Amino acid sequence: MAISVDTFFLELNGQGTLQAQIQQMIAEGILSGRFHVGEKLPSSRKLAAHLGISRITVTLAYTELLANDYLTAKGRSGYFVSQNAPVPPKYSPVQRGTETVNWDKALARRFSGGNMLSKPADWRDYRYPFIYGQADRTLFDHANWRLCAVRALGHKDFDSLTGDYVDQDDPLLVEFIARHTLPRRGIAARPEEILITMGAQNALWLASRVLLTHNRTAVIEDPCYYALRCLLEQWDCNVTALPVDRDGLTPDALPDETDVIFTTPSHQSPTTATMPVERRNQLLKRAHELDAMVVEDDYEFEMAFLGAPSPALKSMDRDGRVIYIGSFSKSLFPGLRLGYIVGSEPFIREARALRSLVLRHPPGHIQRTAAYFLSLGHYDAQIRRMSKALAQRREALDEAVEQYGLTVAGRGIMGGSSLWMSAPEHVDTAQLAHSLQEQSVHIEPGAPFFSGSHQPRNFYRLGYSSIQQERIKPGIKLIADAIRAR
Repeated sequence: MAISVDTFFLELNGQGTLQAQIQQMIAEGILSGRFHVGEKLPSSRKLAAHLGISRITVTLAYTELLANDYLTAKGRSGYFVSQNAPVPPKYSPVQRGTETVNWDKALARRFSGGNMLSKPADWRDYRYPFIYGQADRTLFDHANWRLCAVRALGHKDFDSLTGDYVDQDDPLLVEFIARHTLPRRGIAARPEEILITMGAQNALWLASRVLLTHNRTAVIEDPCYYALRCLLEQWDCNVTALPVDRDGLTPDALPDETDVIFTTPSHQSPTTATMPVERRNQLLKRAHELDAMVVEDDYEFEMAFLGAPSPALKSMDRDGRVIYIGSFSKSLFPGLRLGYIVGSEPFIREARALRSLVLRHPPGHIQRTAAYFLSLGHYDAQIRRMSKALAQRREALDEAVEQYGLTVAGRGIMGGSSLWMSAPEHVDTAQLAHSLQEQSVHIEPGAPFFSGSHQPRNFYRLGYSSIQQERIKPGIKLIADAIRAR
């Protein structure tokens, strides 16, 4: 029995090469039970004509499936579903019973329901996506990342690909961070003082778990990164939120009972304020007086296209009380989930042990791929390309904001990839964001960044890392028109 050529079709926006799509179609047909053992596939000529593609593409797909034992070739007769092809399991669906668990009683903790921002899954379909923290596919170096990933799959890197590091990390990645990344921030660190994490958020989690208990007090900025606040609220520690001003956190306002200070001095989240060097010295002096630890989240320091970044707080630390957090997820792409945490060896020892208990280590292949991408110079080229594009978009955004009379509440003096905005006090930006979606505009409401029950409702954030420059001005006009209409 032959499989009809009409069962094959290519999706207009299908993922992967044409050859890969054909392989996937046939493999899924076999795994789902639609194609049976011994059935003949259409000839390469007939299938190529049906799909409107090259015959060699179909032949290569068949050859790959032949090598993987999904298909078998019979002389001049063609290709057939192999006797050794995976056979889908035969089973009858199990009827589910009525659950009797009382989940209100069974759940010891609740982690859902926090005041968090959500990013629409289809944001790339928006015409004016002023979204923060997402990658622009037109700026990313796909080709060299792919080459590095393939190299990391090679025989030479077999151990890094397949091995269990237990509580260790890829030495090539750690070495690059120690020799190249950290010195750019004025930080000197030994490999024993560096731990690779699953992004900056994982680093914040590790730091909070190692440094805080139920009877210790954490100080956070207000507004701040909303996930940090939600994370700390789950640990039953005392949390004090201190308002920031145009220069960031105010050291004099730190209460005497402070144990751990979480801060974003180089690029305050979300206001983008940069803490002056004088205030950084004041913060370190106050932390010394309190015998408090400082957790420095140095996100986006690479995006300093408006001027040289200020020295990291960690580089000014003489007591060893600053825990430094960096991430490649912002500068490369958020799905990478790769960051690092730098601190004195006793701290890193405990953070390493905790990480090992929870997730052991980030995937070896990802670490080695990133190490190659960084060490071969592709990362620096990527940063230069992104900085140039962001500078142009920022200029267009500044001009449009001024032209249409919008109010900037926070403007990073070094660069970055967002503006912190304020609307008139009567405007609820959550409602504004919802209404703008009908015009294919995405903005981020500001309320989730604030602590307390009376959060300001009129702030919002405009990200410009993923919106094309020519769409910025018409997008800002739509936002300004929507605000004036309220």
